[in-house]
Amino acid sequence: MARRSLRPHLNQIRSWVRQGRTDAWIAHQLEVTVQQIQAFKRENDLTADAEGPDAALDDIDLRAEDDALIAKELEAEEARRAEEEKRAAEEADEEEAERERERSSRRRGRRGGRRRRKATGALELEGTFDHGEEGYGLWLDPAVADSPVYAEHWAGHRPVQVVVEPDQIVIRRAGSFEDDDEDR
Repeated sequence: MARRSLRPHLNQIRSWVRQGRTDAWIAHQLEVTVQQIQAFKRENDLTADAEGPDAALDDIDLRAEDDALIAKELEAEEARRAEEEKRAAEEADEEEAERERERSSRRRGRRGGRRRRKATGALELEGTFDHGEEGYGLWLDPAVADSPVYAEHWAGHRPVQVVVEPDQIVIRRAGSFEDDDEDR
């Protein structure tokens, strides 16, 4: 921990010392160590017996109040941590229950065969639309080649129809589906 200068806080520390605040309380308020406060007080001759208009406050012992405030803050922090741990445990339990539901839904049918999964829909990958000097191009994520839908319906050179809309560009095969089947 880098040593922090307490010089800008001299008047505030002097006031707290006159009020009888503990070194632990002052350190907590300034976010430094108790040893730093003790060393600073020694270097600047700060004692609770200081003279001045606040000398009457020296008779009031605020140490118990300081300790109670610090204890209250620590208890609040501990309660917050306990709540976070409880929430994390509940989330873990929910995730485990979801996994268990998935496992139970994957069981085989009565005849012991495996169920066939329906197509999950479109594969979403990244791409780049290129405005090059020689024309426009579309660069797709190389993982598209691993897609069985791409391999079956789009691999190779195919004529396409491009529809440009304000929020999307749609690429469709040109012609009808029968034309594509004849190309194979």
